[in-house]
Amino acid sequence: MLTRNNIASAVLITLLGFAAPCALAQKMYDTGASDTEIKIGNTMPYSGPASAYGTIGKTEAAYFKMINEQGGVNGRKINFISLDDSYSPPKTVEMVRQLVEQDGVLFLFGTLGTPSNTAIHKYANEKKIPQLFVATGAAKWNDPQHYPWTMGYQPSYQTEAGIYGRYISQTKPDAKIGVLYQNDDFGKDYLKGLKEGLGDKAAKMIVAEVSYEVTDPTIDSQILQLQASGADVFVNVTTPKFAAMAIRKAYDVGWKPEQFLTNVSISVASVITPAGPEKAKGIISSIYGKDPTDPQWQNDPQMNDWRAFMKRYYPDGSLTDVNNVLGYAEARVLVQVLKQCGNDLTRENVMKQAANLKSFDTGTGLPGILVSTSPTNYAPIRAMQLMRFDGKEWVRFGNVIGQ
Repeated sequence: MLTRNNIASAVLITLLGFAAPCALAQKMYDTGASDTEIKIGNTMPYSGPASAYGTIGKTEAAYFKMINEQGGVNGRKINFISLDDSYSPPKTVEMVRQLVEQDGVLFLFGTLGTPSNTAIHKYANEKKIPQLFVATGAAKWNDPQHYPWTMGYQPSYQTEAGIYGRYISQTKPDAKIGVLYQNDDFGKDYLKGLKEGLGDKAAKMIVAEVSYEVTDPTIDSQILQLQASGADVFVNVTTPKFAAMAIRKAYDVGWKPEQFLTNVSISVASVITPAGPEKAKGIISSIYGKDPTDPQWQNDPQMNDWRAFMKRYYPDGSLTDVNNVLGYAEARVLVQVLKQCGNDLTRENVMKQAANLKSFDTGTGLPGILVSTSPTNYAPIRAMQLMRFDGKEWVRFGNVIGQ
């Protein structure tokens, strides 16, 4: 026979049975997350040969400051720890170990550079630390089967170079192509994509392949070598410092090939202006986001939001540097991932939500270019559009080209 006390005990046990799983579902944390904080690790070349990219990290820090002032994400403030690795892979390893093993970050975000991310690729996956939206377009970041804890952001270098290869073969089938590339995975990915785009004519069309090291003081000799090869098309696969040098040197020695420039070096502020706008006239590149120097976006509401953000939170940042648009976009995507995480801030769920983005609009992408991922496709952006520098600004042409 059930007594009043027995009934009460049964009800209490039943309620606890429901409450326990509910409580667990509400708040689940791994190292780096709590009721009040989400700790995020980042490395960026604030110094060294790729320091022009450091502004990306500063933009991201500014964006997270804005989010924190607005109350954070689901009530939690973002603690963004960004360290200078000088674009040196050994230093990246050191910095990332510090972030993970000493600072106790929940995950890594936006670490920049193909060689730098390559150096920490296996470490992050062995430790099961999300390595999210790495700032490099190497194709290997989209390999969820073998590296489920690493995800890229921008279109792959192979995809971009393949677009150039197809364009050259269609518009200038008798071209003699000279390639200058950085001697690492970044440059080699581009070279591979270019050859794929050119197809079976690649061996005949490419007359010179010349590399450089990030420690080289200049690339003058490489440009002279390419000029001497007789190339009438120049594929310039360089980071900003060397891109400006190459554009300027080619012009100064009177070499006037049709030139293609990697998307990672299209910044007017850090590449075109130092090289000399008149020396960059006619260069072709590609883009997937809104260029802040393009008059078409001067009254665009979403770009106006970006400008207002820059003026308030990063007033020293250039309003003509596309890298500041990139940092803003990547930070927005990450905040969306954290919103989707809710109160389950485990590393596994962070990765799960990053792999379940559905046509997210960063506000700074070209019309029709949205961010989407899936558990089997870790490439958030898979389309671009060609553009040409007219001496003052980049002018887009043709249609958006998907992967």
